[in-house]
Amino acid sequence: MFEARLVQGALLKKVMEAIKELLNEASFDCAHSGILLQAMDNSHVSLVSLNLRREGFDKYRCDRNLVMGMNLSSMSKILKCASNDDIITMKAQDNADTVTFVFESPKQEKISDYEMKLTNLDQDHLGIPETEYSCVIKLPSAEFARICRDLSQFGESIVISCTKEGVKFSAAGDIGTANIKLAQTATVDKEEDAVMVDMQEPVTLTFACKYLNMFTKATPLSPQVCLSMSPDVPLVVEYKIEDIGHIRYYLAPRIGDEDN
Repeated sequence: MFEARLVQGALLKKVMEAIKELLNEASFDCAHSGILLQAMDNSHVSLVSLNLRREGFDKYRCDRNLVMGMNLSSMSKILKCASNDDIITMKAQDNADTVTFVFESPKQEKISDYEMKLTNLDQDHLGIPETEYSCVIKLPSAEFARICRDLSQFGESIVISCTKEGVKFSAAGDIGTANIKLAQTATVDKEEDAVMVDMQEPVTLTFACKYLNMFTKATPLSPQVCLSMSPDVPLVVEYKIEDIGHIRYYLAPRIGDEDN
C-alpha cells in the first residue's frame, strides 16, 4: 500500500506546472524515504530530478517500493480539479495499475476522488555524479525568471559569466545585444532577496534560452534559485521546495558556435 497526504495540496500543483512542459510522462519512484522522479526531457537535452521527502508529507506510507509511470498531461488535468487550499492524497495498492487522487476541502465538506491509469515506462535511472562546482550563484527566483524572459527577446542563447565581481547574463541577436549584471549583495533584510556568488574560478558558459525559461516555471516553488556551474559539465538549476525537498534541472552548455 502506498499513501501520501499533503495538506498543502497546492504544492503538488506547482510541482506539476514546473515539469509538465519538459516531460510528457515520468516514473514516480515511491520508497520508504519519499518520492523521487528523474527523467530526461522530451528532446533529451535536459534532465529533471525531483525529490519529495517523506517528512514533508502529513501522512506517508509506502510498504514496498513502487514505480508509478504517469502521463503528466493526464495528471495535470486531474490536479487542476483540486482547489488551491485542498488537501491532496495519492494512493495506490502494491502492483496496482491505477493511482487514486483524493482532494478534500479544508473543512471536509467536499471530498472528490479521481482514478488514473498508470503506464509502464522503461526509463533508465541516470546516475548523476556528485560534482564540485566552480561557481555557485544564489539569487531571487523571480529575478532569474525575469532575466531569462527578457534576454530571450534578444537571442536563442544566454551567456552566463561568473567572476568575483558578480554574475553577468548576456544575449545577442538580430536586434542587438543585452547584458544584465548582478553584483553580490552584502546587506539585505531578507535572505531570499540576496545575490550570493561562491566562486572557485571564473566560468563563462552558454545555454539555450528555451530550456532556462522552462526551468523558471518552478519559480512559485521557491523564493530563491541556485545555479551551479563548472566548465564542460551541465548547469544545475535548483529550487528548494519548502520543508519537503527540491527540484533540480540539469542542462548541458552549448559548445562552439557562440564562443567566437
